[in-house]
This record gives sequence, structure tokens and C-alpha cells, in this order.
Amino acid sequence: MKIFTEWMKANPIIMEWLYPILVIVACIVVYYLSRTYLIRLIKVLSKRSKSKIDDVILGQGVLSKLSYLGPLIILHQYIEVLPGIVSRFQPIISALIIFIMLAVIGSLLNALYEIYSGLAISKKFPLKSYLQVVKIFIYILGTLVIISILIGKSPLVLLSGFGALTAVLMLVFRDTILSFVASMQISTSDLVKVGDWVESPTFGADGDVIDIALHHIKIQNWDKTISTIPTYKLIDSSFKNWRGMSSSGGRRVKRSIHIDINSIKFCTQEMLDRFSRIRYISDYIKSKSDELTQYNNQIQSGMDELVNGRRMTNIGTFRAYIISYLKNHPNVRQDMTLLVRQLQSTDTGLPIQLYFFTNTVDWIDYENIQSDIFDHIMAALKGFDLSVYQSPTGSDFNKLSGN
Repeated sequence: MKIFTEWMKANPIIMEWLYPILVIVACIVVYYLSRTYLIRLIKVLSKRSKSKIDDVILGQGVLSKLSYLGPLIILHQYIEVLPGIVSRFQPIISALIIFIMLAVIGSLLNALYEIYSGLAISKKFPLKSYLQVVKIFIYILGTLVIISILIGKSPLVLLSGFGALTAVLMLVFRDTILSFVASMQISTSDLVKVGDWVESPTFGADGDVIDIALHHIKIQNWDKTISTIPTYKLIDSSFKNWRGMSSSGGRRVKRSIHIDINSIKFCTQEMLDRFSRIRYISDYIKSKSDELTQYNNQIQSGMDELVNGRRMTNIGTFRAYIISYLKNHPNVRQDMTLLVRQLQSTDTGLPIQLYFFTNTVDWIDYENIQSDIFDHIMAALKGFDLSVYQSPTGSDFNKLSGN
């Protein structure tokens, strides 16, 4: 090759016409071989391989970008002996080589992230934001090198003036810096990860986290819309993460039934006999009756008045029935809080609140379970001579008027 080069220099006319043609032909041949045969061979071998890593690398176009390096390297090596203005393109070719290398590194980082995303640990420690910071840092350094090549100055000269641009860069990359700090807080404190149900009233977001990036967090709402929230703003505002509920395996039900106060009364013997035939509270009726009889026998006088002594009420018996019903329900968690309580009475009646947990966190199953439970309880009210409070409607006024 050295002898051939010296011979070409000794014959300038031949060199002026033949050498550029040979260099261009060599670049075309190398590019064609790499794109047509080499990449195709690697794809065939990749399909036969059981590993998914090579498929991911091919999918990110790493080899397609590398195929441009061969022709550029040939031009960079042999363009210096070309005469005239052609040889002045060498800095541009060097800059293109750096640009292609930056593109290849970016694709490799994307491939690494895709491989990492397939691991179980990726849900606990998302690295997308950190990879984006690394890519930004690499791109900035690569841009400085490209500029230094084009202007013919050392990169150190550009870096020496970098301090003067610090204020400008801080202003330009303000959101990036804040997002990077917020991403570190999210990762170290395990505040949010992909798959979490997050509720953020400030941004109107309520759904599953589908992506955590450097600058934003994407949340797919239950209506299938997607809310994009800046990473640092989500940390600055308040939000609710339902991961604890999901991991516990039980979802809370906290609902009230408003009882018409006019339907609350003491239990008569006929009512107690009727209640004792209810399977869930038959033992309760017997034990409570014995307890009250023993207490009232100590008073002896004035027992003909209902308010004297202690007596069972239909509302208290109904609460005991609800508790027993929930304790025997197959879809109610018995190892979590379960209570039925009275709340402060209001102008809409006396609230009886049910507080318990279902044995599933699936939304559809959860709604079906609590609906079935309240269907039963609402229907059982009449059996205890109770009625639900309901504001009067137009039909009620028509009945009063005799129409």
C-alpha cells in the first residue's frame, strides 16, 4: 500500500482522477457489504440464539449506525492525500465520526435500559432518569469535541470558557437539574415506581404509573387518559400512593347507611322471638337477653316503663347482625379492622358506618363485593323494623295531597 501511495504521488494526474474514484468505490463497497451481508448474517445468528440481549441490540439499530463508520474511517484515512479543496473536508469527516459514535452510544444505553426493564428489580429501582442524565453528559462532551474539531481548537480552550456560561447553562438546564434531584429522591426513598396506583389531586391524576423519566412521570388515569407530570413538581406537591393497599391484599370499605330515627325503638318480646330465629344473631339474642334480665331483676321496681332498666333496641340488634354477617362473609378479611359504629346523627338520619376490608384489591371484584354486601343489608333493614332515611320526593308530596 505504501508503494502504491508513493506511485500515486509521483503521478499527480492519475492521482487527481483515479484516487478519488478508488476511495469512493471502497467506501461504497464497505457500506454495501456491511449493510447487506454482515448485518443480515448477524440477524440470522441472533434468531438462532436463545438470548434476548442480541435481539434488543439489533432492535435499537446499533449495527445499522455502526455501518456508517466504515466508509467514514476510509475517507478519514485517505482524504489527506487528495489535492485541493477535497482534503479540507477532513475535519467535517472527523466530526461525523464522533457524531456516529455518539449515536451508537445512545442506542447502546437504550438497549441496556430495555434489557434492565425486563428484570424484576427494575420496578423497584427505575434507572431511566439516570441513563438520561448520562446521555446528556455524553452528548455535551461529544458536542464540545465536534466543535473543537471544526474550529481547529483544543477542547480545553472551550472548557476554559465554560465557566462564563455556567449561569446560562443553569438557566437552560434548570428543569433538568431539579428533575434529576427529584429522581434521586424518588429512587432512594422508594416514593413511586412503575405500576403504582398514584392519586395527585393537584394535577388531576388518578391511575397507574406507566413511565418514570428524567423530566416527567406518566400516569394512565382510569379513563385511559394519560397525565404527564414534571418529576420535580410531583415531589413538591402532595400525592397519595396506594401501593400499601395493593401489597396488603385487602381494600377498605368505609360506607354508611342513614337510618330514619323515627323507626328506632325498643324491642318487644315478639320482636326478640323473631330475631332469635335469625341464624347469625340467635346466640347473641340469648346471651344479651340473659344479661339484661339479670341486671333488670336487681332493680325490680318500675320495670313496667320501657325506659327503666336496660332493654334491647332494634338498631343495636341490627348492628350486631351486621357484625356477625361480615364475620361470616367469605370475601371479608377477618385479620384486618372490622367494625360497625354509629356516627353523629344529622338532618339526614342516624348514620351506621361499616368499616371493613375485602380480601381482594381488584377494582371490579371489590365493587361487586361491597355492592352485594350493601344490597343484603339494605334488604334486611325491614326485618328489624327499621327504614332508611330518604328525602321526600315529588311523589311523596302527591300522596300527602291526596292525588
